Amino acid sequence: MPLEMNRDVFITCAVTGSGATQDRSPHVPRSPKQIADSAIAAAKAGAAVVHCHVRDPETGVPSRDPKMFREVTDRIRDADVDVVLNLTAGMGGDMVFGDTENPLPVNEFGTDMAGATERVAHVAECRPEICTLDCGTMNFAEADYVMTNTPGMLRAMGTMMTELGVKPEIEAFDTGHLWFAKELVKEGVLEKNALVQLCMGVPWGAPDDLNTFMAMVNNVPDTWTWSAFALGRNQMPFVAASVLAGGNVRVGLEDNLMLGKGNLATNEQLVTHAKGIIESLGASVIGPNAVREKLGLKKQAAV
Repeated sequence: MPLEMNRDVFITCAVTGSGATQDRSPHVPRSPKQIADSAIAAAKAGAAVVHCHVRDPETGVPSRDPKMFREVTDRIRDADVDVVLNLTAGMGGDMVFGDTENPLPVNEFGTDMAGATERVAHVAECRPEICTLDCGTMNFAEADYVMTNTPGMLRAMGTMMTELGVKPEIEAFDTGHLWFAKELVKEGVLEKNALVQLCMGVPWGAPDDLNTFMAMVNNVPDTWTWSAFALGRNQMPFVAASVLAGGNVRVGLEDNLMLGKGNLATNEQLVTHAKGIIESLGASVIGPNAVREKLGLKKQAAV
């Protein structure tokens, strides 16, 4: 399809993630208060959307405790800055197999498999405007870890999200994930004006080269809104690439810890740098109200 630069760009800040980054940088927030404070600082720096996971406050290990999601939600909503809240729903699909000769039973350490209702429980309570839907199963970097999202599970979770009035953000780690997301729209599980995040450079999904990136972009329907990110040192180059290809951008400590070699960054600094890149290209950074209007988001109170 012909490319047209996006002139009105929104920034998503992925605040903390679920990777084992908590001991690699002092800026990776752990407690609900730290996560909320970092999200609020990112919003003040120009992020219209904050994408939040939660972690055990003591160990930093990723969690899906609804109480922690609720605390993060309340703190962000009570802040003196407006921002669109995006909560992960990617937890609860982790499977770690045994060794190559004895894959079963699965390894209890790291395996976390939950049903659709449980995986969406915090979304049903907190009622964010957006939550994520990882649209496929994929091998991750670790030797025997598989992110598990079956077609039946995705149909069930997607239906729940839509009925709750929460917009799913399709997380597409490869072209097949976009293929299935289109099927969900065709079936009416997801609305036609879908939102998708192109996840580049996550082992072992789509690599973060420009040829693969454009293959992903060219598989996004014209009626959808899309954003993209890349991991590590390619985070900022993909800010420019996404804008030039017609999309929006995501930065944050979930995907990258550095701002230049050896310089550990905060979420606020990453957003500020991304904003500078966007504006240097001649585009504008839009705020949360413009994003709500663009995506048809519903502001709801927590239950």
